[in-house]
Amino acid sequence: MAFITLTTDFGTKDHFVGAVKGAIYSELEDAKIVDITHEISPFNITETAYILKNSYKSFPKGTIHIIGVDSELSEENKHIALELDDHFFVCPDNGLISMIASEIKPTKIVEINIHDRIESSFPVLDVFVQVACFIARGGNLTVIGKEIKAFKKIIEIQPKVNQLENQIIGGIVYIDNYGNVITNINEKMFQEVGKGRNFVISAKKHTFTKIFSKYNEVATNKAYNNQQYEGHKLALFNSAKFLEIAIYRSNLDTVGGANSLLGLEYRDTITIDFINESKKDFTILT
Repeated sequence: MAFITLTTDFGTKDHFVGAVKGAIYSELEDAKIVDITHEISPFNITETAYILKNSYKSFPKGTIHIIGVDSELSEENKHIALELDDHFFVCPDNGLISMIASEIKPTKIVEINIHDRIESSFPVLDVFVQVACFIARGGNLTVIGKEIKAFKKIIEIQPKVNQLENQIIGGIVYIDNYGNVITNINEKMFQEVGKGRNFVISAKKHTFTKIFSKYNEVATNKAYNNQQYEGHKLALFNSAKFLEIAIYRSNLDTVGGANSLLGLEYRDTITIDFINESKKDFTILT
């Protein structure tokens, strides 16, 4: 029994998702299909990378992940299949695998070469499904593609550290259902560069000098006891260990979210400046 996940920007209004599932079941009646999401912003590779990185590892080893975002075949946008961290990924080579493969090296990558046998204007349905089902039956990647060593990388997924190593320059890669904004700066980088120094996080005109470990610590921390908690802005490392800027108890229909209230959008720059001063104001609340 194969686990096959689907991550796309198809939405659920049209027939695309249903057609893909039907094609999988036609090939593998006992397949277990799991929708990670079909609500990726159209053609948003960075958003896809973030969701994929933080979802694939929850599935059993050997799971096959079909990713249909910006998947139209072209000279610049090849199709690849790869084995990585005991999982398989079938996707376009447009950089969406960068966030995972920057930390874990793929065991094998192939450029899919079965297109000459399949006439298609819907590659996720006609090509990716065939490849995924072939892998599920135990097929070797090299049968459906030519082995390659490199994959396309997207620079914006990786934050940068300046030469003085006192500043991290990152950006917003995802806005979640609550309007919280997630950056590409992870806790490991923050600790390694910061080395316990004071810091100031800057997001447009907003600054933060504390990082919380949970949203509700705004309501229990003494510094905020005399304030209205709901709608208060905060920074924290989220469950995926990425720096997030949030609004406590945010609701896009009432109090709003960090993106709307703070004017923060996808690809906006976020910086962390480290200051060589006393540690007395340096706080990660735990």
